[in-house]
Amino acid sequence: MKDARKDVIIVGGGLLGMLTTRFLHDAGLNVMLIDKGELGSESTWAGGGIVSPLYPWRYPASVSRLARYSQQRYPQLCQQLLEETGIDPQWIRSGLLFAEDDERAAAQTWAQEWGYDLQHLSSVQAMHDCEPQLAEGFGNGLFLPELGQVRNPRIAHSLRTSLRLRPVTLAEHFPISGLETDNGHIIGVRMGDQVFCADKVVISTGAWTGLFPEMQAMNVDVRPVLGQMILFRGPRGLLKHIVLANGRYLIPRQDGRILCGSTLEMRGFDKHTTDEALEDLREAAYGIMPALRDLPITNHWCGLRPGSPDGVPYIDEHPEIAGLYVNAGHYRNGVVLGLASVQLLVDRILGNEPCVDPTPYRLDALRTPTAEFR
Repeated sequence: MKDARKDVIIVGGGLLGMLTTRFLHDAGLNVMLIDKGELGSESTWAGGGIVSPLYPWRYPASVSRLARYSQQRYPQLCQQLLEETGIDPQWIRSGLLFAEDDERAAAQTWAQEWGYDLQHLSSVQAMHDCEPQLAEGFGNGLFLPELGQVRNPRIAHSLRTSLRLRPVTLAEHFPISGLETDNGHIIGVRMGDQVFCADKVVISTGAWTGLFPEMQAMNVDVRPVLGQMILFRGPRGLLKHIVLANGRYLIPRQDGRILCGSTLEMRGFDKHTTDEALEDLREAAYGIMPALRDLPITNHWCGLRPGSPDGVPYIDEHPEIAGLYVNAGHYRNGVVLGLASVQLLVDRILGNEPCVDPTPYRLDALRTPTAEFR
């Protein structure tokens, strides 16, 4: 690893960090990406990959704006990654079925404002026609047919491979010990007794972002929120759509696997699965899709989401340390907000016209905590 000065050092090699590295390198900058583990091995690997917030109408417009931008561009990105690497991120237009319609008015208002095709399913037959495997008793629902998904481990693998095909400096399994500043400017990062210098530094360390003293000084409130998931193995095509019911979801993969998630647990940085969560997820899955009782559960895992007070990420340059940028706090929506978030940050770094209004994502923007985050 060469100690030559870089234009930008990115700390944190999840989806955001890898995309930032890719975009900045392709814009002509000399980039280094550092991660304390393997690239893409934390929440990027562990998530479900739904390219939508679960209940999108519950979020501020600032979240919908990022989501819409990303959704329109993920198919092209995934196709580019497939062509470059031969690894298919498996973007699929699965559609998202809500097995309830008690928030129909809010959902319809949101869909009209943001240009989504929202279908109201008002009978048991309509629900069954949409998703034949749905349990009896779901008599009303909402369906967003255009929404899609990516397969998290595969998009991580394809992004990681695409970076290794580029002349960028990748430092995996290198935990940094701090940031180096001088007279209100970033000058690099420390790893042990060595300083790696750069004109700019980007912090995209997910749930660990709040540990930096420079972030604490700005009250950047990013906390780890544990999510546990389970995986069923079934035949291809058994489940047609992503299904959401009572806060739990099923995600069908191309090869027949079906994910069920997920829990929301405030346990700090403890990353252990529990028998209680396994039982809860299993029963929730059976309640949505009874045919899962005949399928084996082949995996049970967890990951740490980067929770933020209202689910709106921090995407900004540090107001007191020139050249220090942060992109974190995407909570449950790292994938769907990630592509737009990275483009916005890259626009800021390059001095381009921002792809969306950056104001709501400032470090000092007012954020009203949701009930689960208080």
